Amino acid sequence: MTSGRAVLLIADIGGYTDYMSSHRMSLAHAEVNTARMLERMIDAAPGFDLIEIEGDAAFLSRPAGAADAGDAETADILRAAAAMHRAFHLERRYVAANLCPCTGCKGPDGLKLKFVAHIGDVATQKIRDRTKLVGIDVILVHRVLKNPVDIPEYVLLSEDLYRAGERSVPGSVREVSPDLEGFGRVRAFFVDVGDLDYPVEAMRSPTWRGRLGRTFSAVGRGLPYMVGARKPQHVVPAA
Repeated sequence: MTSGRAVLLIADIGGYTDYMSSHRMSLAHAEVNTARMLERMIDAAPGFDLIEIEGDAAFLSRPAGAADAGDAETADILRAAAAMHRAFHLERRYVAANLCPCTGCKGPDGLKLKFVAHIGDVATQKIRDRTKLVGIDVILVHRVLKNPVDIPEYVLLSEDLYRAGERSVPGSVREVSPDLEGFGRVRAFFVDVGDLDYPVEAMRSPTWRGRLGRTFSAVGRGLPYMVGARKPQHVVPAA
């Protein structure tokens, strides 16, 4: 087991519970489409390592920089969040544009993406070729997902992370103080993802060929779930 300081980032899909359907075909296609959206989102943050897919969320991390690199550290996190947000919604548009009429393909418009980020000390644990991060800061970043932020898409920074790079945070910053189990009341700061003005790839409208290809992809990849050969890996979270 090794330890060190790390940047921790969780990207969490909002509206996932409502998106999932009990109908077998819709559930199979929703499973496939959610996986595609998560894949595109993760690919948009090449500087981060994927630690785990946690139902409707992706937990990512990377080693922290030097102690005096606060502004650059925070700016990198916000830039990654903006890129992931754009990639997620681009793929969501492509999903909705395919030709399958099921709820799993026509119902992703309500999906949103929020982020929480923290910097802290972690230990790396290897279990059967899988890498896991453990430590009090890992627990904290997960618990702060339960917060009183009143907008659907945002980046929430822990106080440590915000104070280290406050000058690099654009837009209107607001503070929340959730009362977390095991931690008490903590301070955190958030911005609307829409206020992150970073250069990103322009959204392209899906082509007819692309729509057709994604339709066959959803049907083909969803078939094992429909016939019971595979079980959905994404666990529907509690409301």
